[in-house]
Amino acid sequence: METSIVIPESVDARVAPRGALETLSQEEMEQLLSSGQGGLYPLFRRCALAVLNAGSDTDDARAIFERYRDFDIKLVRHSFGVKLEIKNAPAMAFVDGQMIRGTKELLFAVLRDVVYTANEIVESGRFDLSKPQSITNAVFHILRNARLMGHKLRPNLVVCWGGHSINRVEYEYTKKVGYELGLRGLDVCTGCGPGAMKGPMKGATIGHAKQRIVGGRYIGLTEPGIIAAEPPNPIVNNLVILPDIEKRLEAFVRVAHGLVVFPGGVGTAEEIFYLLGILLDPANAAQPFPLVLTGPRASAEYFERIRTFLAGTLGPAALERIRIVIDDPAEVARIMDRGVETVREFRRRESDSYNYNWLLRIDPEFQRPFEVTHASMRTLRLHRDQPVHELAADLRRAFSGIVTGNVKEHGIRAIERHGPFEIVGDPAITHMLDELLASFVAQQRMKLPGSAYVPCYRVVKG
Repeated sequence: METSIVIPESVDARVAPRGALETLSQEEMEQLLSSGQGGLYPLFRRCALAVLNAGSDTDDARAIFERYRDFDIKLVRHSFGVKLEIKNAPAMAFVDGQMIRGTKELLFAVLRDVVYTANEIVESGRFDLSKPQSITNAVFHILRNARLMGHKLRPNLVVCWGGHSINRVEYEYTKKVGYELGLRGLDVCTGCGPGAMKGPMKGATIGHAKQRIVGGRYIGLTEPGIIAAEPPNPIVNNLVILPDIEKRLEAFVRVAHGLVVFPGGVGTAEEIFYLLGILLDPANAAQPFPLVLTGPRASAEYFERIRTFLAGTLGPAALERIRIVIDDPAEVARIMDRGVETVREFRRRESDSYNYNWLLRIDPEFQRPFEVTHASMRTLRLHRDQPVHELAADLRRAFSGIVTGNVKEHGIRAIERHGPFEIVGDPAITHMLDELLASFVAQQRMKLPGSAYVPCYRVVKG
């Protein structure tokens, strides 16, 4: 007689901290237990569920929260610290009833960052988050609290950007690039999710293993609005949750010693315009910042469309700041290795930190949180009669708004209530933007493969 094995969809458990946070004050406990205004429980619950749901087959945040609407997580105080009591958690986070060790570490990293940001960054009064330098300081303190600043080896951190919904050929290519980076002793930082965020880390683990490198860093930087759609992949060994997308992006460029961009969709376009908008600021003209856009031969058309759009909006100066490498992982890694050395010499000469690029000027337009609404999307300044780095800032916001409408819970609800976001501007710019976005849709870069995409935007051509 055959015995059927029933695999539960959810699990109840009690877990002790591992590696991130062991004790909380009375006030912190009260904040985390409160679901009212000023309480941290709703935010903590959402981020915790995202971590426990890593490996899910959907990037629809609302669908995830609806599926696990009975999920609950509570703190239990003990004489030796705290534990988390979890009800109806995704079963994929457990093996034989025990939470996977890496998942447990990431879960307590969530707790650490939620508590620290609320108390030490927002409520303490130490940081005036309306001022550029204060924002930069706040980002540094969040990263330092997560123990990213204690590394004493030579600069070696390569940030990798790219889409979570890339195809299999592109994913395999990202692993090959990561492998070549790992062979050269370079560590990897990504947005922590699947696809082009997971591939480079996976490849780097093999490269590091071959070189007998222990303690390789696989850093994931995320924020509460995107973590459900892009939950941390299992290779991440240092997760940091920044308060919003702008601080997450600043964290990327401050810690990077070089940056590789793989194929992606609107989120990747947002990142490209964020970085190039900063690098095109005259104050950063002398800053070395190796930047490579790369993919397999099958993705050559994608990069040609990106190059054409950059040339038509930001001009030749933007193209001078990038290198496009097609189907050559080893060359990408060689460029990064040489570029990292140039960055090291520049930082040494200018007496700047190896771990955090203080000298890079980031205009307030790139730091100020962008509240995505139908009104704010329609009033973006997509015209040429402004400095090129300011145009880049609003193009970045346009892409950010589409990301919000695609995968973030509040964005999805806003689209359902009021229809698509409308994007207006100079006809030449909006025409090119519409063509670029249409190519993303045609190449299935807006949602996970196999998911039907309904546009959350409408480009108004005047």
